[in-house]
Amino acid sequence: MSERVYNVLFLCTGNSARSILAEAIINRIGNGRFRGFSAGSQPKGAVHPATLRLLTAMNHDTGFARSKSWEEFSGPEAPALDFVFTVCDSAAAESCPIWPGQPMSAHWGVPDPAAVEGTEAEKHLAFADAYRMLSNRIAVFTSLPLASIDQMTLQKRLDAIGGDIAKAG
Repeated sequence: MSERVYNVLFLCTGNSARSILAEAIINRIGNGRFRGFSAGSQPKGAVHPATLRLLTAMNHDTGFARSKSWEEFSGPEAPALDFVFTVCDSAAAESCPIWPGQPMSAHWGVPDPAAVEGTEAEKHLAFADAYRMLSNRIAVFTSLPLASIDQMTLQKRLDAIGGDIAKAG
């Protein structure tokens, strides 16, 4: 008997850094149980070069990476979504489209590494920190017993993952 695959959409405003990182991470550590997507409310049209460099350094295939609008995930041809997570405060404050599948949602805000000014080392560290934060949250999320947990408890855990990982256990 095959296990259900959960569709997860990560949203950010520009879809050039954090949401792309999250998509790559969940597609790796989700072990085939999760299929990740990413999109933006106002996509930049290109993935941030530092995002691609970091993913390459972390041995991710970057062939999937493109900056796209969340409208791709709101139409009749879109995959039915199980979960939608905003990873930036701007996207969390916007009115989202109606998502197919009536997914559960939560805000997992992460500081924008693309907004960091300073040395190349400081910028690299900002991207690495975003990757680490998202990886930790996604690891907790993918370990939840989704098939055996009630929706209210699951929603509390999803919210806790975005705030304090210690509360999510």
